[in-house]
Amino acid sequence: MNKKDFIKDIIVDFHTSSLTGVKSRSINIPINTNKIITLIGPRRSGKTYSMLDKIQELYKTKVSKEKILYFNLEDERLNFERGETELILQSYTELYPEIDLSGCYFFFDEIQNMPDWEKFIRRIYDSVSKNVFVTGSNSSFLSSDIATALRGRTIKTEVFPLSYKEYLNFLDITSSVNGVKNKAILKNKFKDYLIKGGYPETIEMDDDIREKTLQEYYYVLLYKDLIERYNISNTQVLKYFLKRLVSNLSSLCSINKIYNEIKSSGYKVPKNLIYDIFDWSESVFFSFKLSKFSRSIIKQNNTEKKVYIIDNGLVNTLSFSFFNDYGKLLENSVFLYLRRKYENNMYFYKNQSECDFVVFSKDKVSEIIQVCYDIGDDKTFQREIKGLLDACKFFKMKEGTIVTLDEEKELQIDKILIKIIPAYKFFLQ
Repeated sequence: MNKKDFIKDIIVDFHTSSLTGVKSRSINIPINTNKIITLIGPRRSGKTYSMLDKIQELYKTKVSKEKILYFNLEDERLNFERGETELILQSYTELYPEIDLSGCYFFFDEIQNMPDWEKFIRRIYDSVSKNVFVTGSNSSFLSSDIATALRGRTIKTEVFPLSYKEYLNFLDITSSVNGVKNKAILKNKFKDYLIKGGYPETIEMDDDIREKTLQEYYYVLLYKDLIERYNISNTQVLKYFLKRLVSNLSSLCSINKIYNEIKSSGYKVPKNLIYDIFDWSESVFFSFKLSKFSRSIIKQNNTEKKVYIIDNGLVNTLSFSFFNDYGKLLENSVFLYLRRKYENNMYFYKNQSECDFVVFSKDKVSEIIQVCYDIGDDKTFQREIKGLLDACKFFKMKEGTIVTLDEEKELQIDKILIKIIPAYKFFLQ
């Protein structure tokens, strides 16, 4: 069988198959934008299923299967060589000669496996159809690379591990917060989510298999996304730094302190390399930095950052010290929830007291949030209240939120409404 016939078989097989087992995500993948839609995010976070979910949506809007071309380029049987990508369009048009390609939707999964994929995608976009969707998972498919390769033609959509609402959906559990029985189930499952994280493949695995799977995710990220991409020769320094990032979960991270620790261990590395690794770990979606709010951009950039990690399950796989530290795991989960919703438009507040999250929307503060797993201790409660009130007063906000494990009430202090809300409800708003 020649390659064109094989490509036709793949196209027809997809059109005659049913998309079973695809769970809906809460990710907004836009259509009809006249832009190339690129799905980016950490490996194994569910980009393929998000793409298939979007195809299901198109079916529901009466787009015929024949108008959708889907290719998973991880299929080892394809093995395209340079100059062969044109065979895809030739095969498609030969199968459906009556179809107007400009109204078709093109989905390419793991596009980085195609040689000269950038030229191929640009050519489809410029001369065939504006409805182009791509995903990629290796280190050559980061935001900066896409921006360079596609030159303003693209809109990126981030795909993270499951949110709590998506986690419930994958387990076929209702997310309704009404009813005593429902609340009990939601609280119980939230504890599981808090510890196990939300990588789709792992949520129903036995504990030992899940841990080995998450360790494998970490090793692929370490060697493929960081060491190979950035040509890092000192792997011991890299491993130590990443472990230190995890140990600093939801806390301030001093690069200077970590550099001194590395230097005292006998490693000779330039300090700039440590700062670079800090940036690189964020570019591959392993960690995230949160800056202290300041009206000065220079001060924002120069202050120490708080550190968060892409998934709680990964945190617990890499460091057993957090397995029962629900406070830090809860704060990490809240950060990820806000990061999905607001991207990088948030800070922490610190003056005489501290508040965990100040969220901006269109250059205005929209939410002020404090995270405290247990407010039963009066001293802890007063500290958290003070931090929240100080931030609300500073930003002239009339309302703030404290996210806890299961406390729920409202307080009015100094004319500021304080909403104390259990985490499972907060994530299901």
